[in-house]
Amino acid sequence: MKIKEQYKVREMAGEHVVIMQGSSFSDLTRIISLNESALYLWNALEGKSFDVNKVADLLAESYGIDDEVAMRDAQRWLDKLEECGLLEDVR
Repeated sequence: MKIKEQYKVREMAGEHVVIMQGSSFSDLTRIISLNESALYLWNALEGKSFDVNKVADLLAESYGIDDEVAMRDAQRWLDKLEECGLLEDVR
């Protein structure tokens, strides 16, 4: 998988966010706020192909957490990105 290239992180009022513009048929705009670890993962993986194992490895290395916790947190992060439509399949 890969983070869709059209989405970029912006800093607004001291927070790091991804802004998802609504379509021309709707005026809905979603703003997704990234915490420190989500921003770290986004920056480390933007423009690259990755899987849940790569995400878990980054979390374990950066935050010194065990593999089980890292895998759980990695899957939760990916599930949220998928739910928001920020990921694409690159198989």
